[in-house]
Amino acid sequence: MQDIAPLVVGIDVGGTKTHLRALAGDALVADHVRASGGWRPHDPVAAAGWLATLVADALPAGARPSAVAVGGHACETPRQCAQIRAALQLHFDAPALVVGDAQLLVPAAGLDKGVGLVAGTGSVAVGRLPDGTAVQVGGWGAALGDEGGAAGLVREAARAVWAAHDRGERPDALALGLIAALDVPEVPAIGAALERATDVSAEWGRHAPVVFAAAADGSELARTVIDEAGWALAALVTRLAARGVAVDDVVVAGGTVLSQPALFDAFTVALTETLPTARARPLRVPPVEGAVALARSLL
Repeated sequence: MQDIAPLVVGIDVGGTKTHLRALAGDALVADHVRASGGWRPHDPVAAAGWLATLVADALPAGARPSAVAVGGHACETPRQCAQIRAALQLHFDAPALVVGDAQLLVPAAGLDKGVGLVAGTGSVAVGRLPDGTAVQVGGWGAALGDEGGAAGLVREAARAVWAAHDRGERPDALALGLIAALDVPEVPAIGAALERATDVSAEWGRHAPVVFAAAADGSELARTVIDEAGWALAALVTRLAARGVAVDDVVVAGGTVLSQPALFDAFTVALTETLPTARARPLRVPPVEGAVALARSLL
């Protein structure tokens, strides 16, 4: 009788979409993408139920996973992830692991150690200490942090434009771009437009292309904002290094940093100057590959 390969399930729960991939050995059993609506990581029981329903919907009828690994958006502390894992194991008679979604990047790149850096709508960096303890820096939201993410770029661009206005300078390409994007008549009205946002990260972040377009049009303000964002992302890696995380390999993901060469270049320049031995590695595969690798490690 031929042995049946164990069924491993990896899940990447992102801020907007969730990707589940299941394999039995090398055979793909399920590859399922759906919206992340309903994901409630601060309610462990609800989060576990949501994940169990996702698995049941995605797998063939009667299929039972041998191991499940989840990278969850906004799963921010080891305690929170452990609570979701404990609740999830009530649904499956199989080993399970729950980590923050940024922790999928290093195993997705085929590495055993390193830093996972995400700069999409927000920004965060994660790594592990030599004893395996997870460490996260950044990711504090657009109002107070997330430097180098889309929303943070727009926030800093607005600050740069206001400072230029206070110096008596005429609106440049960055100022004019923000005025048009926010549909306001002049620079002083930018603040009120930003403050009306009900979902700060998403509503601010969607205007980030304005910053890069202005830089391409010659705005020195925009170029400075992008350069400073690159330094801010490099600073996340530096903080991890100071805490004892191995930072030779920095796996980079996120729609903002990977789709905007100006930001990626600013980050790599800053990283080389602050941590000369660190190497930035853009992630070229879906992060769910990291969840699959973690699931296999549980067998």
